[in-house]
Parts: sequence; structure tokens; C-alpha cells
Amino acid sequence: MSKIKIAIQGELGAYSHIAVERLYKNAEIKTCATFEETFKQAYNDSDYKIVIPIENSLAGRVADIHYLLPKYKLQIHGEYFLPVEHNLLGKKEATMEDIKYVRSHAQAISQCQKIITEKNFQSIISVDTAGSAKDLAEGKDKTIAAIASDLSAKMYDLKILKKNIEDDKGNVTRFLIMGKNIEQPEYDKNKKYITSCIFRVKSEPSALYKCLGGFATNQVNLTKLESFSVKNTFDQANFYLDLEGHLEQFGVKKALEELGFHTETLDILGVYESSEFRQK
Repeated sequence: MSKIKIAIQGELGAYSHIAVERLYKNAEIKTCATFEETFKQAYNDSDYKIVIPIENSLAGRVADIHYLLPKYKLQIHGEYFLPVEHNLLGKKEATMEDIKYVRSHAQAISQCQKIITEKNFQSIISVDTAGSAKDLAEGKDKTIAAIASDLSAKMYDLKILKKNIEDDKGNVTRFLIMGKNIEQPEYDKNKKYITSCIFRVKSEPSALYKCLGGFATNQVNLTKLESFSVKNTFDQANFYLDLEGHLEQFGVKKALEELGFHTETLDILGVYESSEFRQK
């Protein structure tokens, strides 16, 4: 049996890598330098799925993802919630007293402000967490530390100077599993589903109010609604929306029909089983 192929953004040891390991056994992982390269990999090769972070419980949405969703129109296959445990990694010979600089992805830096402020570290923004750990391992400067996973410490032979340095122990990142030509699951009344879509409202008074009315009248619960600007304009917006339910359910179908009537564009990104994490 051939291995499932997964593309992720970042180096091996990234949190996306951890999510893949927990989702799939013995997956073939391809690392990509940017989120756009990751999307392109699945867009150009339908054998690949991507595991991509979309939002974090502390830092909010992950930059760029909302703009790549409508551009490549990959379909969502599922979701995964990963508790994030940040660690301060240093060279083998380094001590906490040696550290003057801390390097990591902007999200990780923002999630660990307490220790950065307390120790008066200077922050260096990097492309990803695992890449920061890899760069640290390849360099010789023991005054630099990286914020990354314990998997990164093992992979790049680094010392964990301090574990679990995130500001909030409830730090969780939501990942989407996406790909091309993915069939939506058939409705099963014993299962819970999420339907995701992106729409653009018409430029007229009460446009968003009209768009959302169908969800109220059909008793459909929205779990996420987030706006992001349309490129090269300030007078229109796209919206990313998650709702509880399946397209085959009458209320969901009617609500989306009404949404489509009041929008300029409406793209269904996917119907997938709701993660058990949501039930906690």
C-alpha cells in the first residue's frame, strides 16, 4: 500500500509535522518554504493533500491563508486541533544566562511574550518555528535561542532550556486537511459536520445582514465568521464562514441558497466531520 502524500509549510519538526504524525501513520511528507508553495503542491498534484494551520486560540488567524483559500480553491477534507507546547531551545553548551536573542515564527513570538519580556530577549522573526531550530543548530552563536517544538529539539540535537513557555496553557492551533478532487462525505445522522465557505457580499446597504438572515430563520449555528479585504479595494470584503451541519440537511441547504442570493460569489470549501475537540 502506497504512503499518503502530505505537503506542509516549514521544516521537519514544525507543528504541522506533529499534526501530520498524529493524523497519519508513515505519511510521505514534503516540506515547502511558504504557504503558497504548499497550496501549489496540492493544486498541481492531486496525489498530495496539505495540512495547513488556519487559526490559533491565542494569536487568531494565520496570515495569508484566507487569501490562498479562494485563489486555489482546494477542498477541505477534515480538521485537526493541536495543543501547542512551545519550548525555548538552545545550543548544547548554552545556558539560560547566555541567551540574548530569540528567533521563531511571528505567531510563536506573539504567543510567548511573557518570557520574552521577563528576560528582555530581542525577538527575531523567522519563516517558521522548525526552521528557526534548524538555523540555530547550523550556527555557532549560543546567545540565540529558538522557540519551537520538542520534536524540533530531537531532530536538530538542541537543548531544551525551558519547556512550555507559551503564555496560555490553553494554546491550540486548528489545522485544515485539504486537497484537490475530494468527495464530500455522505450525511450520517449520527455524526456531526462542519461546512466551510467563502463569500463576497454585494456592495449595498445591509448586505451582510441580508446574507446572514437565512441562518437565523433556518436555525443554523455559525461557529466562525471572519472578514478579509478584497485585493485592491477598500469598499468590499470577502468572508470566511464555518457552520454546524451538512449540505444535505434541509436547514443548511436553504440557508446557503439564501446566502447565494445576496452574494456576488459563494464557494463551498468543504463538508467534513466535526473534530471531537469541539465537543470538549
